[in-house]
Amino acid sequence: MQRQEFLSKLGISLAAVCIGCNLASCGSDVKMEDPTPTTPTTPGATLATLDLNSDLKNVGESTVSNKIIIVRLAAGNTSDAFTAVSVACTHQGTSINYNPSQGKFICPNHGSQFSTTGSVLLGPAVTPLQEFKIAITGSSLIVTA
Repeated sequence: MQRQEFLSKLGISLAAVCIGCNLASCGSDVKMEDPTPTTPTTPGATLATLDLNSDLKNVGESTVSNKIIIVRLAAGNTSDAFTAVSVACTHQGTSINYNPSQGKFICPNHGSQFSTTGSVLLGPAVTPLQEFKIAITGSSLIVTA
């Protein structure tokens, strides 16, 4: 096989692979948003419980439990010092992260940003994150629907 023939066949093969990759991933960025909650929402149902003596001791710390991300926003053991929202980005379901220096949730997949109450700050997501209720009983933090 001569060099020119080899390069020609290589180029055609690479083009076929690239076209195949593009067709296979065609719908991945066009996925419709699914506003269906990803966690059980029976009113009053306990969805997560944390021990504040060992969990979320410092402002900015977060943890994920039962598909919910819980964050300590401020000092003190009152319910308004914490937030709890669905961990799945409403754009494509990727797990979001809390950025304490910016005070918001950010999706690492496409960059959607959400406030600490779950409202959309920056798309591509257009549906807010589901927010959950928090109650403090002694040293226990309880997340409910």
